Amino acid sequence: MLNKLTIILFTLLFGVNVYANDIYIDQVGDSLDLDIVQDGQNNKIGTALVDADFDGDNMTFSITQTGNTNEITADIQGNTYTGTWVFTGNSNTVDLLCDSSANGNCETVTLNITTTGDSNAYTINIGETGDAENATIAFTVTGDNSVINTDVDGTNSDITVTMNNSASLATTSANSDEGNQLDLTQTGNGDSLGHSITLNITGGGSTYTVTQSGIYDNKVNATFNGDSQDVDITQSD
Repeated sequence: MLNKLTIILFTLLFGVNVYANDIYIDQVGDSLDLDIVQDGQNNKIGTALVDADFDGDNMTFSITQTGNTNEITADIQGNTYTGTWVFTGNSNTVDLLCDSSANGNCETVTLNITTTGDSNAYTINIGETGDAENATIAFTVTGDNSVINTDVDGTNSDITVTMNNSASLATTSANSDEGNQLDLTQTGNGDSLGHSITLNITGGGSTYTVTQSGIYDNKVNATFNGDSQDVDITQSD
């Protein structure tokens, strides 16, 4: 199955105009190892109308997109997923859903995203009804006007977001019973809009660290519903 999928990707990558690299995938089966490199404008892996669909266990992705207006829209269903995504360029958009199916419940997810460029927007939704038992998500974003929305439903999640830019916005929701760790760091001058973080946490026994620095207003809006929370917030000009 892996060889067949590689041939399809090769054809799609080199059979389209260099300014519109599009890949559409519908994968069913276990032990997928997928490497994608896209270079040019308007790179897409799935769209809002037709997402890239992966259904199986033990999947590993390495995705590199270079250029402007990059887009990934993917739906992953399975027990174990590992992803390394690297973006260079402006107007990058990622919409990832990892949810439950007959083949698994998105139990263990490791996702590393590194981005250099402006106007980046990420929406990451991991787990359903407490399914994600071990979710590790790391964002490193350098550039202006970035927006990150993360929603994890499960236990023992570890989310690290580092944003070095102007006017960044991070929103994180966690719904679990215990063992979550969140580290959010926003640096840079913040532009006239400043930096903003919104936290919506349900469940107890978790640790949250927020650090903001900039010459304009820094804002944290936090809602916690649960016992034994450990929260540290540091803001500086």
